[in-house]
Amino acid sequence: MTSAETTIESKGDEAADRLKAAPPIEKRKRRLRGWLFTALFLVVAAAAGAAAARWYFVSSKFVSTDNAYVGVSSAVVTPLTSGAVSGVPVHDTQTVKQGDVLATIDPQDAKLAVAQADAAFGLAVRRVQGYFANLAARQADYERAKLDYERRAKLGNSGAVSGDELTAAKNNFESAAAALDGAKALTAGVDVMTHPEVLAAKTALDVAKLNLDRTVIRAPVDGVVAQLQVQLGQRVQAGAPVMTIVPIADVYVDANFKEDQLGAVRPGQPATLTSDFYGSSATFHGVVAGVAGGAGAAFAVIPAQNATGNWIKVVQRVPVRIALNRDELKDHPLRVGLSMSVVIDLSK
Repeated sequence: MTSAETTIESKGDEAADRLKAAPPIEKRKRRLRGWLFTALFLVVAAAAGAAAARWYFVSSKFVSTDNAYVGVSSAVVTPLTSGAVSGVPVHDTQTVKQGDVLATIDPQDAKLAVAQADAAFGLAVRRVQGYFANLAARQADYERAKLDYERRAKLGNSGAVSGDELTAAKNNFESAAAALDGAKALTAGVDVMTHPEVLAAKTALDVAKLNLDRTVIRAPVDGVVAQLQVQLGQRVQAGAPVMTIVPIADVYVDANFKEDQLGAVRPGQPATLTSDFYGSSATFHGVVAGVAGGAGAAFAVIPAQNATGNWIKVVQRVPVRIALNRDELKDHPLRVGLSMSVVIDLSK
């Protein structure tokens, strides 16, 4: 064997040894797949563990939504008497206190009505006083006619009094009795100030004074003026809205939760809220005041008719009213319609 052949043979043996020492390709692939499946299992297990931990520590004890908005029961201001507006000392966005003057109506007609009603009241008092004076006079007439008739009736059998004279005395007595009964009917069970005619006149006077007071329109609650619709000189009618007062200290939040989130929501549970208006710089606290009596779709102008046609199930949302902490609202006032994020603690 030549040296070249010997060299080739030795190299072939070395290559064969290397092939024997190296693991087969399939074996390496199986090992790689094993590692990949193990890694995937660990990732899935970690994700499942994280999900389970989140459900146990968060989802099972809290529900949240960002479909929530600030609301309030606004006070619509309407004049209670008609007339021309003589003053509007407020403007939109102005903060007012309960009792502050919002607008005034020309009071001249109301003042004249008060004067007329006051005069009618005085006349009624004098007229009723006349009823009582007349009662005293009728009582005196009755006593006199009664005495005269009784005296003549005693003398009638003796012939000292004629029949005509006795008849006349009797007629006078009966007339006096009828007049007394009529006077009593006008004054029975009352005095001057409790007489129906006086009370009616006093009521008319009170109404006139009330209408005069109503020419000054005052704020019914503390709040902010909105939707101002009245101008100086405009004639307004009783019952027509002229502005709205928004009591921002009494705002609440209506949070629209999905129906599958509400199984454990109860009144009194604490809630934590944030607003887009203040961002993370302000956190509000409140409690669940109540859950609406139906889903929002049920109260729509045109409610859904699921009994006909093709039907696709849509998860409904039910409003949950959240009452807010008034002290926090003083530091960070909210406005109606602002967006809020709400988290309710179900563990309480």
